[in-house]
Amino acid sequence: MSMDLCLTVNESSEMSTFQENSSDVSLFPPSDYPFQYQVISVIIGIVIFLVGMLGNILVIVVVCRTKCMHTPTNCYLLSLSVADCLVLLSATLPSIPEPFFHTGEWPWGRVTCSVLIFLQYLGVQASSLSITMFTIERYIAICHPMRAQRMCTVQRAKRIIIAIWIFTTLYCAPWLGLTAVVEQEKTGIPQCVHRLEREKYLAYYLTDLIAFYVVPLLVSGILYALIARILFINTMPRSKSEEQHCTKDKCRVKTSTSNSRKQVVRMLIVIFGVFAILWMPYRVMVVYNSFASTKYRDPWFLLFCRIMVYINSAINPILYNAMSVKFRRAFQNILCCAIGKYKHGSDAYSEYTTDQRAAIRLNKCAGMERSYLLMPPNNKKTNSSMESITFTESDGCRTAI
Repeated sequence: MSMDLCLTVNESSEMSTFQENSSDVSLFPPSDYPFQYQVISVIIGIVIFLVGMLGNILVIVVVCRTKCMHTPTNCYLLSLSVADCLVLLSATLPSIPEPFFHTGEWPWGRVTCSVLIFLQYLGVQASSLSITMFTIERYIAICHPMRAQRMCTVQRAKRIIIAIWIFTTLYCAPWLGLTAVVEQEKTGIPQCVHRLEREKYLAYYLTDLIAFYVVPLLVSGILYALIARILFINTMPRSKSEEQHCTKDKCRVKTSTSNSRKQVVRMLIVIFGVFAILWMPYRVMVVYNSFASTKYRDPWFLLFCRIMVYINSAINPILYNAMSVKFRRAFQNILCCAIGKYKHGSDAYSEYTTDQRAAIRLNKCAGMERSYLLMPPNNKKTNSSMESITFTESDGCRTAI
């Protein structure tokens, strides 16, 4: 099996295959991967795919179903999750059975070869632009708050996301015609290959590197530095005159807003840093192999690069849950609704009628942005000695108190 993002695609039908490269690189036999390679590759691939798909689907469900999560930043995170799902489906999933085929073998047909490589690049480029755009959105929101009221809106974010996907679809469309499935002359094994020699793809690879890796890194790095500077200034001690005019409630709201901003920015910086680090081995290898006369294709290093790319598409939901209280509570809320269990158990609902319990469940799962109170029937006390159950919203999630 050989795919471009999986880093085992062949140069062209006339060029050497994966197993027939330079003798100075130790490669596996043409039809037999070592047992250690098979075990490591398959187990890691399955774990990354399952964790990544479940996590990204959960992010999509949380953002779509929770009204208070409908923010510009979360719109871009939703786009990022969709892009990551594409990468996991088009690259990680097909790579799992790869060690059980002949080296370089592609058993899935010509159409699948072209479509999967197209989807791989589409997911990668869309995720890169989504990361760049939520960085720009946070910069405007924090450093230019007056402009943010007009520019940082959900509707504008949706339009930008649509533009991102249209642009990346058009940009990646040539891959539908730049790949082919050919049979190796000696063995007759079908392989997914470039139609042309690699040198003729150099401009395409360099454009990918600059437009979807180097530029996003530079832009995001500069903007996050400016954001950090603003947030640091905002945390400077207030003067005595400011403290005198700052009421307790006003100061509390200001501090809460500042802390919330910092939490979001910290999470986004980590996402940006993870993207930069995990993609670096792959990008460096592509640049090296584009210019070097002898390509570097050590199988274990190829596997390492692939795993880094796959982890990048699976790790973001874990980061959201670990670093964002808002996301964490929204995740918990959606999961509770899905499995029919609630944080405080079912005892508190025992004195309610079926319709009242259904109303509680509906309001809790619907993402309604309000607090509400339900009295027990006939003013009876519940088993927990409460005369009522109040649901309130905290960071986008409803909890019974």
